[in-house]
Amino acid sequence: MNTLSHCPYRQSTLLQQALAPDKMRIAFLLGAGCPASIRVPEGQETRPLIPDIRNLTGMVNDRLSKSDAHKVHHATLLKRFSDGDPAQPTIEDILSHIRALQDVVRDGNIDGLDKAALAALDAEICNITTEVVGVDLPEWNTPYHQLATWIRGIQRAHAIEVFTPNYDLLVEQALEANKIPYFDGFVGSKQAFFDLTSMESESLPPRWARLWKVHGSVNWWRQRIDKSHNEFEVVRTDKPSSEGRQMIYPSHLKYDQSRRLPYLAMLDRLREFLARGQAVLVTCGYSFGDQHLNEIILHGLRSNPTAICFGLLYGARAAYTDALHKAQRHPNLSLLAADGAVLGSVERDWRADEQTGHPQHGFSVAKKAAAENAGAESQNCEFLLGDFKHFGNFLAQQLSRSDDEQVTPNAA
Repeated sequence: MNTLSHCPYRQSTLLQQALAPDKMRIAFLLGAGCPASIRVPEGQETRPLIPDIRNLTGMVNDRLSKSDAHKVHHATLLKRFSDGDPAQPTIEDILSHIRALQDVVRDGNIDGLDKAALAALDAEICNITTEVVGVDLPEWNTPYHQLATWIRGIQRAHAIEVFTPNYDLLVEQALEANKIPYFDGFVGSKQAFFDLTSMESESLPPRWARLWKVHGSVNWWRQRIDKSHNEFEVVRTDKPSSEGRQMIYPSHLKYDQSRRLPYLAMLDRLREFLARGQAVLVTCGYSFGDQHLNEIILHGLRSNPTAICFGLLYGARAAYTDALHKAQRHPNLSLLAADGAVLGSVERDWRADEQTGHPQHGFSVAKKAAAENAGAESQNCEFLLGDFKHFGNFLAQQLSRSDDEQVTPNAA
């Protein structure tokens, strides 16, 4: 055994043990890699159910560049990024820039972009994004269904909390398909209103899951409630008014109170979760590329040494250099990639020896077959849980094992 390596079997067992106690406070952070891991048929091949942020940005830019109404203003806007940072902006960077320009342009224009042109670009980007991400969850047993089943499967002292920067409605669909009550900060039906008091209260029963959408949602709208006083509120609805403005992605810049409140309240829930007692945060499909979220997570881990974060990374860890550097300074941040991990601030490869009899073999850990040529080096084990599909299977297996343990004493 190589002592200068981490054991993937041990880490998957530790994760399983962290999620098992019914009195543990547990939350999940589901990033853009989660819906991208679900493949749906497209002709003779398959495609992601929802593309990741880079591919989504490509789709939005392609549509805008072909639009007679928007292509000139879109090209002008992208040119403003040509000599700046980031060099390859995502739609979130673009929306942030548009909204910053709207705050300063007033009745004039900047590079030919006036307030009307900027508002039209903002609305069209949100329209295209909604069209792409506002899809239905497949009816078959997706990882979202498996997560929802896991949430329902164990009676707990504390509610399970799900945080996501995704704008889609996949978590909601999975929870509803499994008849799991949940609270997302809004109350009502036709025009569900945001209720901060209920968010800050712990009076809801633990069987109600909590869903916090930290970057907004395709069904959040900012609507005028008093024209005479120019007052607005954010509602959750599938039938917005003609004057409504979709609430996708906060730029973390200057907002009036009605725009800031939902986002800031959702982020405060993440701060609060990490601040109190023993807490386990599991991220999946999240690349640690959102510096605002990272700041909250890392501050929480520094402030509360009894909190721990398991970051399940898709693919090799070389793609996450900045995140690895952060984990090397935060011993309660464990980053687990396919080819290795940072555990207790120490970065190492996974071990090469596989344990085919281990309960997690095939669920959390696998090993590629050795190359046929005799001189090939032995392959290290591969950690699978950074792929949301495997993480769903992992949760389903844990629930199955829990059920077996409950019925075994009676079976004798």
